[in-house]
Amino acid sequence: QLVESGGGVVQPGGSLSLGCRYSGSHLDYTAIGWFRQAPGKDREGISCISRSDGSTYYADSVKGRFTIDRDFANSMVYLHMKNLQPEDSSTYSCAVDVSHDMVPFLAVGRMCRLERPLDSWGQGTQVTVSS
Repeated sequence: QLVESGGGVVQPGGSLSLGCRYSGSHLDYTAIGWFRQAPGKDREGISCISRSDGSTYYADSVKGRFTIDRDFANSMVYLHMKNLQPEDSSTYSCAVDVSHDMVPFLAVGRMCRLERPLDSWGQGTQVTVSS
């Protein structure tokens, strides 16, 4: 089960952090990623991170503004977002890949580009950037 937290309303230029708590069979994940989908738009892979070596992938739209990291002690993956803009408003969800069939730096890219079905999704959390 994946549970997201940390969504909310923030002004343009502001910061927000999202958390994804994983448990059970997901403890041995290959990669966990953050995705977003706004009404009428396709789902977009934002950032993904591997469990084994911390390989990361960032979409061009968030490079330099968003950071993903892991907290093994608390079974969490965080997405730290800064300089948020109205176009970042969306429903953000985390997902997990437990395939273990690809080296980490390739797996995170595959995951974020949604090149294979993912094993489990959280319920999503809303981020609204508005003045």
